[in-house]
Amino acid sequence: MFPQRLDSTVAYDIAKAMMDGFNRHYRLFRSESARAKHRFETRDWRGQQRAQRERIEFYDLRVNECVKRLMKEFGAHQQPMNVWEQIKLHYIGLLVNHHQPELAETFFNSVTTKILKRAYFQNDFIFVRPAVSTEYIENETAGAQPTYRSYYPTRDTMAAEVLRMLQDFELRVPFEDLPRDAALVLQAMQRHFDHVKLRANCQFQVLSGLFFRNKGAYVVGKIINGFQEVPFALPILHTPAEQLVVDAALFGEDDLLMLFSFARATFMVDMEIPSAYVQFLRSLMPRKPRAEFYNALGLAKQGKTLFYRDFLFHMRHSTDQFRIAPGIKGMVMLVFDLPSFPFVFKVIKDFYPPQKDTTREQIRGKYLLVKQHDRVGRMADTLEFSEVGFPRARFTDELIAEIEKFAPSQLEISDRDGDGTLEVILKHCYIERRMIPLNMYLQEAFDTLRTQADDPAAKAQLARAVVEYGNAIKDLVAANIFPGDMLWKNFGITRHGKVVFYDYDEIEYITDCNFRRVPAPRHEEDEMSGEVWYSVAKNDVFPETFGPFLLGNPLVRQAFMQHHADLLDPAFWQTHQARIAAGHVFDVFPYERDRRFHIQADKALLDGSF
Repeated sequence: MFPQRLDSTVAYDIAKAMMDGFNRHYRLFRSESARAKHRFETRDWRGQQRAQRERIEFYDLRVNECVKRLMKEFGAHQQPMNVWEQIKLHYIGLLVNHHQPELAETFFNSVTTKILKRAYFQNDFIFVRPAVSTEYIENETAGAQPTYRSYYPTRDTMAAEVLRMLQDFELRVPFEDLPRDAALVLQAMQRHFDHVKLRANCQFQVLSGLFFRNKGAYVVGKIINGFQEVPFALPILHTPAEQLVVDAALFGEDDLLMLFSFARATFMVDMEIPSAYVQFLRSLMPRKPRAEFYNALGLAKQGKTLFYRDFLFHMRHSTDQFRIAPGIKGMVMLVFDLPSFPFVFKVIKDFYPPQKDTTREQIRGKYLLVKQHDRVGRMADTLEFSEVGFPRARFTDELIAEIEKFAPSQLEISDRDGDGTLEVILKHCYIERRMIPLNMYLQEAFDTLRTQADDPAAKAQLARAVVEYGNAIKDLVAANIFPGDMLWKNFGITRHGKVVFYDYDEIEYITDCNFRRVPAPRHEEDEMSGEVWYSVAKNDVFPETFGPFLLGNPLVRQAFMQHHADLLDPAFWQTHQARIAAGHVFDVFPYERDRRFHIQADKALLDGSF
């Protein structure tokens, strides 16, 4: 059927076709990311959201295109294994001087495993470890921008260098008052460099690409002065008068970790060399895994590859066992974890109680919705894996019994390698960052207050969590998401104290819900009855009924009603629903509102010193 050629010729042609497939993918990916600048300049917020969703699908589309081409032109699925060994060697040769070698290796893995029908961890013909270093890759093309630009301010030129730094991004919308914004930035810098002498190496290093997300553009860089390095990010927003302002100045690792949180949507950044961006970002946030930087940059498949490598490395250097995760067990998901590893594993159960009218396909659809949506810092990102293998010896018997009881279709225990070592193979699972379940976090405060009624720390913990819970709901509303099940157990607390939603099987778009007031009882029997006396359609929501489920504790009720009583009023939901339906895109900031600069700033700031 296929022309007879020397094995080495076929191997090279297949390798070249795979590289062509990857190059096409990254060219389209980068082009879409670059267009984010124009969408920002023209305030095309809906277009920005649409592009964000569509870009997620680019990778799988290009992989499938490449697979079809290799099957059609080369009969790749019929090639002997010695040819596949040569294909990989030729591909490595094509990676020399490539600007995205790590992404190209992952693309090779995706195409190869689809053709050979082998599980990732069994395949001998893929890149289990990187073959090409990503260190010190730089674009040598004439006129190409470096990964980051450096500015060398003196005490007298500090404001001028901040101005130049912002102007170098060449945004085609005027700033409302750029000198004023530069003065505000310098005033914020003083808190980190007050009484510090400017050293010979004092400089700003700033990534050459702006980071676009939602309605903002972010300058990301660091200040170097002597032995001190301070990461920073400057959010740029539009004013109602369609001019630009620097909205805040974020400094330090914690601020940037919030900006690059796993609970936020990906950035759009025009990058020729993504590994160089990741290396720079890691210098700002060394505690954050490389996998999460690739995820944040929209390169989810690379993030997934690095996560799996990190996971295997952790497994080799740990001995604890997987267990049923602490907390209230879910009706739809079976959740387990490895105590020493900061993630949880979630498997969809095979059957659900009567009140859960859903299917496996619908649940997967909800998780896909979240993946494609702007998570606004309030919905945890998930990694989706199929055919994941674990050593049986690392599972408690209790956990195996739980999976066999609730998700038998998702479990296989076998000796696939034939070496006598049993493996637990899960057909499908989600993996996400571990958080403290909000109900458990509140319970800690309740337990303390039960023995020490006036403990100020416990009262503060409780109040802060309740206020953050309400803030999380309101941020989700702004993103057109109704959580469905609003119980405390479906939310978690991150290490930064943020409340994040993580139970997606009942989420709906706000615009698909019908928010209603509870009808008045028809007579006294209705009022005294424990049964609902009014009709309820599929997407009907009655906010007034949230209280009895959430506010049983007096301290919880007090904090909630003080800050978020409007969540119990259908008018709150209806108003936001109408604005979203009319095309309004709400602002959701990845920093506290008190960090925002006052637009009508005191002009005296312009005279401030560094």
